[in-house]
Amino acid sequence: MSDGAQFRQVSPVRLYQRIVEQIEQAIARGDLKPGQRLPSERELVTQFGASRPTVREALRVLESNGLVRSRPGDPNGPEILPFTPAGLVKEMTRLVQFDSMSMAALISFRMILDGSASLLAARLRSEEELASMEQAIAVMSDAIEVGYEEFSKADVAFHEVVALASRNSLIEVCNQVVRGAVLSLISDKVAHALNSTALMRESLHHHQEVLEAIRLGDGLAAARISRRNLYDYYAGYVPEDERGPLLALVDDEEA
Repeated sequence: MSDGAQFRQVSPVRLYQRIVEQIEQAIARGDLKPGQRLPSERELVTQFGASRPTVREALRVLESNGLVRSRPGDPNGPEILPFTPAGLVKEMTRLVQFDSMSMAALISFRMILDGSASLLAARLRSEEELASMEQAIAVMSDAIEVGYEEFSKADVAFHEVVALASRNSLIEVCNQVVRGAVLSLISDKVAHALNSTALMRESLHHHQEVLEAIRLGDGLAAARISRRNLYDYYAGYVPEDERGPLLALVDDEEA
């Protein structure tokens, strides 16, 4: 027997998966753009040479993945949808819930993303973006007396502006995905914590520190403060023996 490449047994691929792959590839190439319509179900059956149930299953998968939308009674084909990170948030949250990804890994990744976004925002932000950050901070302050839900919305708005000011669309998307996954897992704990108001005040102070560094154009300080603040806020949700990756991201501040 040859000592070369080792192969695995092949498994059959269902026909609907081939249809899904072709449509996904057409979207990736730009042949199909958001707002455009796929051919009608009848036409798809003809084009793919597949049965109606097979085409319907492929469309169901595409719709569940957020790529297309069908409207009941609409005689036109399914509509191609623009990309949203909602599906990524769902999948990342599922990874954490099923222990495929640790909370420590998720939070340390958020520390990396937020630190990078803050560093870039301090150097690249516009005056309009700075004003939007200040507005978000003001809303956060007012929301403390209203409740965690309103406070969280303003918190999200602040981080969205910072990510936008980074001028990096991948940071924007990844930040939203990771932040959404983390919040979906701990928001109830924060909202119903006995010291919820104290936590919100502490968070507000942390955001004000990041804002000041961004205002001064000190990217390194903005990144350092952002990472430290996230550690202080989230470390309590991570088992102590798993906090190594988080501590590694703040050790440079204490060197």
